[in-house]
Amino acid sequence: MAIPHAASGQVIDIQPLTGQLLDARTVALFKSDELEVMRLILPAGKTIPPHHVGGELTVQCLEGEVAFTAQGQTQPMKAGQLLWLEGGVEYSVAALRDSSLLVTLHLCN
Repeated sequence: MAIPHAASGQVIDIQPLTGQLLDARTVALFKSDELEVMRLILPAGKTIPPHHVGGELTVQCLEGEVAFTAQGQTQPMKAGQLLWLEGGVEYSVAALRDSSLLVTLHLCN
């Protein structure tokens, strides 16, 4: 079954999930030819191994805390913080606490 994506002009709720965080799953909120936005759910201890994407990306921590590693540096990210990364840069993420991230990817054609 396909997951429905938001339509152009549709308001999307990205408020913290708080008590529902552990029951939530990662979901793509919308995807176009050039842009994809997803809500990434990372329970404490979960990691995303080193990888890269072709286009630029932003990561906004909506809740919790993660360790974001890129360009030889690991930085903690907490709720309310945003990170931008150039395309092609290898990065990894480790959840220090149950976390929810808003990830925006520029899709290169």
